[in-house]
Amino acid sequence: MQLGFSACGNVTATVLELSSHFDTVCTDWTDDYYIRQSRCIYSSPDFSDMVYIDSFYLNQFLFTQFNSTLRKFVGFSEIGMRVAEGWNNSPFLLSERTGWLKTFLLFFYICVISICAYTNWKTIINGKKCFNVMTVLMCSAYEFYPPRIKVSWLRDGKPVTSEVTSTMEMADGDWYYQIHSELEYTPKSGEKVSCMVEHASFNKPMFYDWDPSLLEYERNKVAIGASGLVLGIIITATGLIYFKKKSIGRILVP
Repeated sequence: MQLGFSACGNVTATVLELSSHFDTVCTDWTDDYYIRQSRCIYSSPDFSDMVYIDSFYLNQFLFTQFNSTLRKFVGFSEIGMRVAEGWNNSPFLLSERTGWLKTFLLFFYICVISICAYTNWKTIINGKKCFNVMTVLMCSAYEFYPPRIKVSWLRDGKPVTSEVTSTMEMADGDWYYQIHSELEYTPKSGEKVSCMVEHASFNKPMFYDWDPSLLEYERNKVAIGASGLVLGIIITATGLIYFKKKSIGRILVP
């Protein structure tokens, strides 16, 4: 018997940060360490408030920064202000930074907004009782990126480790990944079993609860289907017997 439900978590992330590091020698007697750090910051799930920030550091001190909200470079030191003024007078640099914001938005649409944690439960039931029977639950997360993810089990809010039989992570071949975790245990009446999914696309762990009432619903569907099948067999058998009797009672006239 297979039971299933799916839930899509509220997809929100706070910061995507991409860093580029460059080591340069600016003079003959000292080495200066130059860092450029590009990142996007947002809080809304539709990325409508996304801000692109391009920061430039010299020896760990921020001297110039581009902010897409201001649409210009800002200097934080005497040298930084002169650099920012020169860059702000370059239409190419300003349009390039605006293009980077669009690139980040496209990246997030492909790699983040499509991340939903779908939870499928596969339950094996022996006999008529739901409880006091060995059961296997499977929690699966599909189409997520980046690949780092944690799937764990909770029983009445407490972590479960000993009953987890297997956890498999696989690549889909299209930049996305999937993971499957199985829990083998004996259900108890009134017990709450949950699957907890932690991923960079969530600002907090997502919980997916197993609803034992689904078992009764599925068994009722099976019982109704079986009853209909038996009734159909009885009607068919009765019709065949009646047809044979009528055929035997007929007198063939040449």
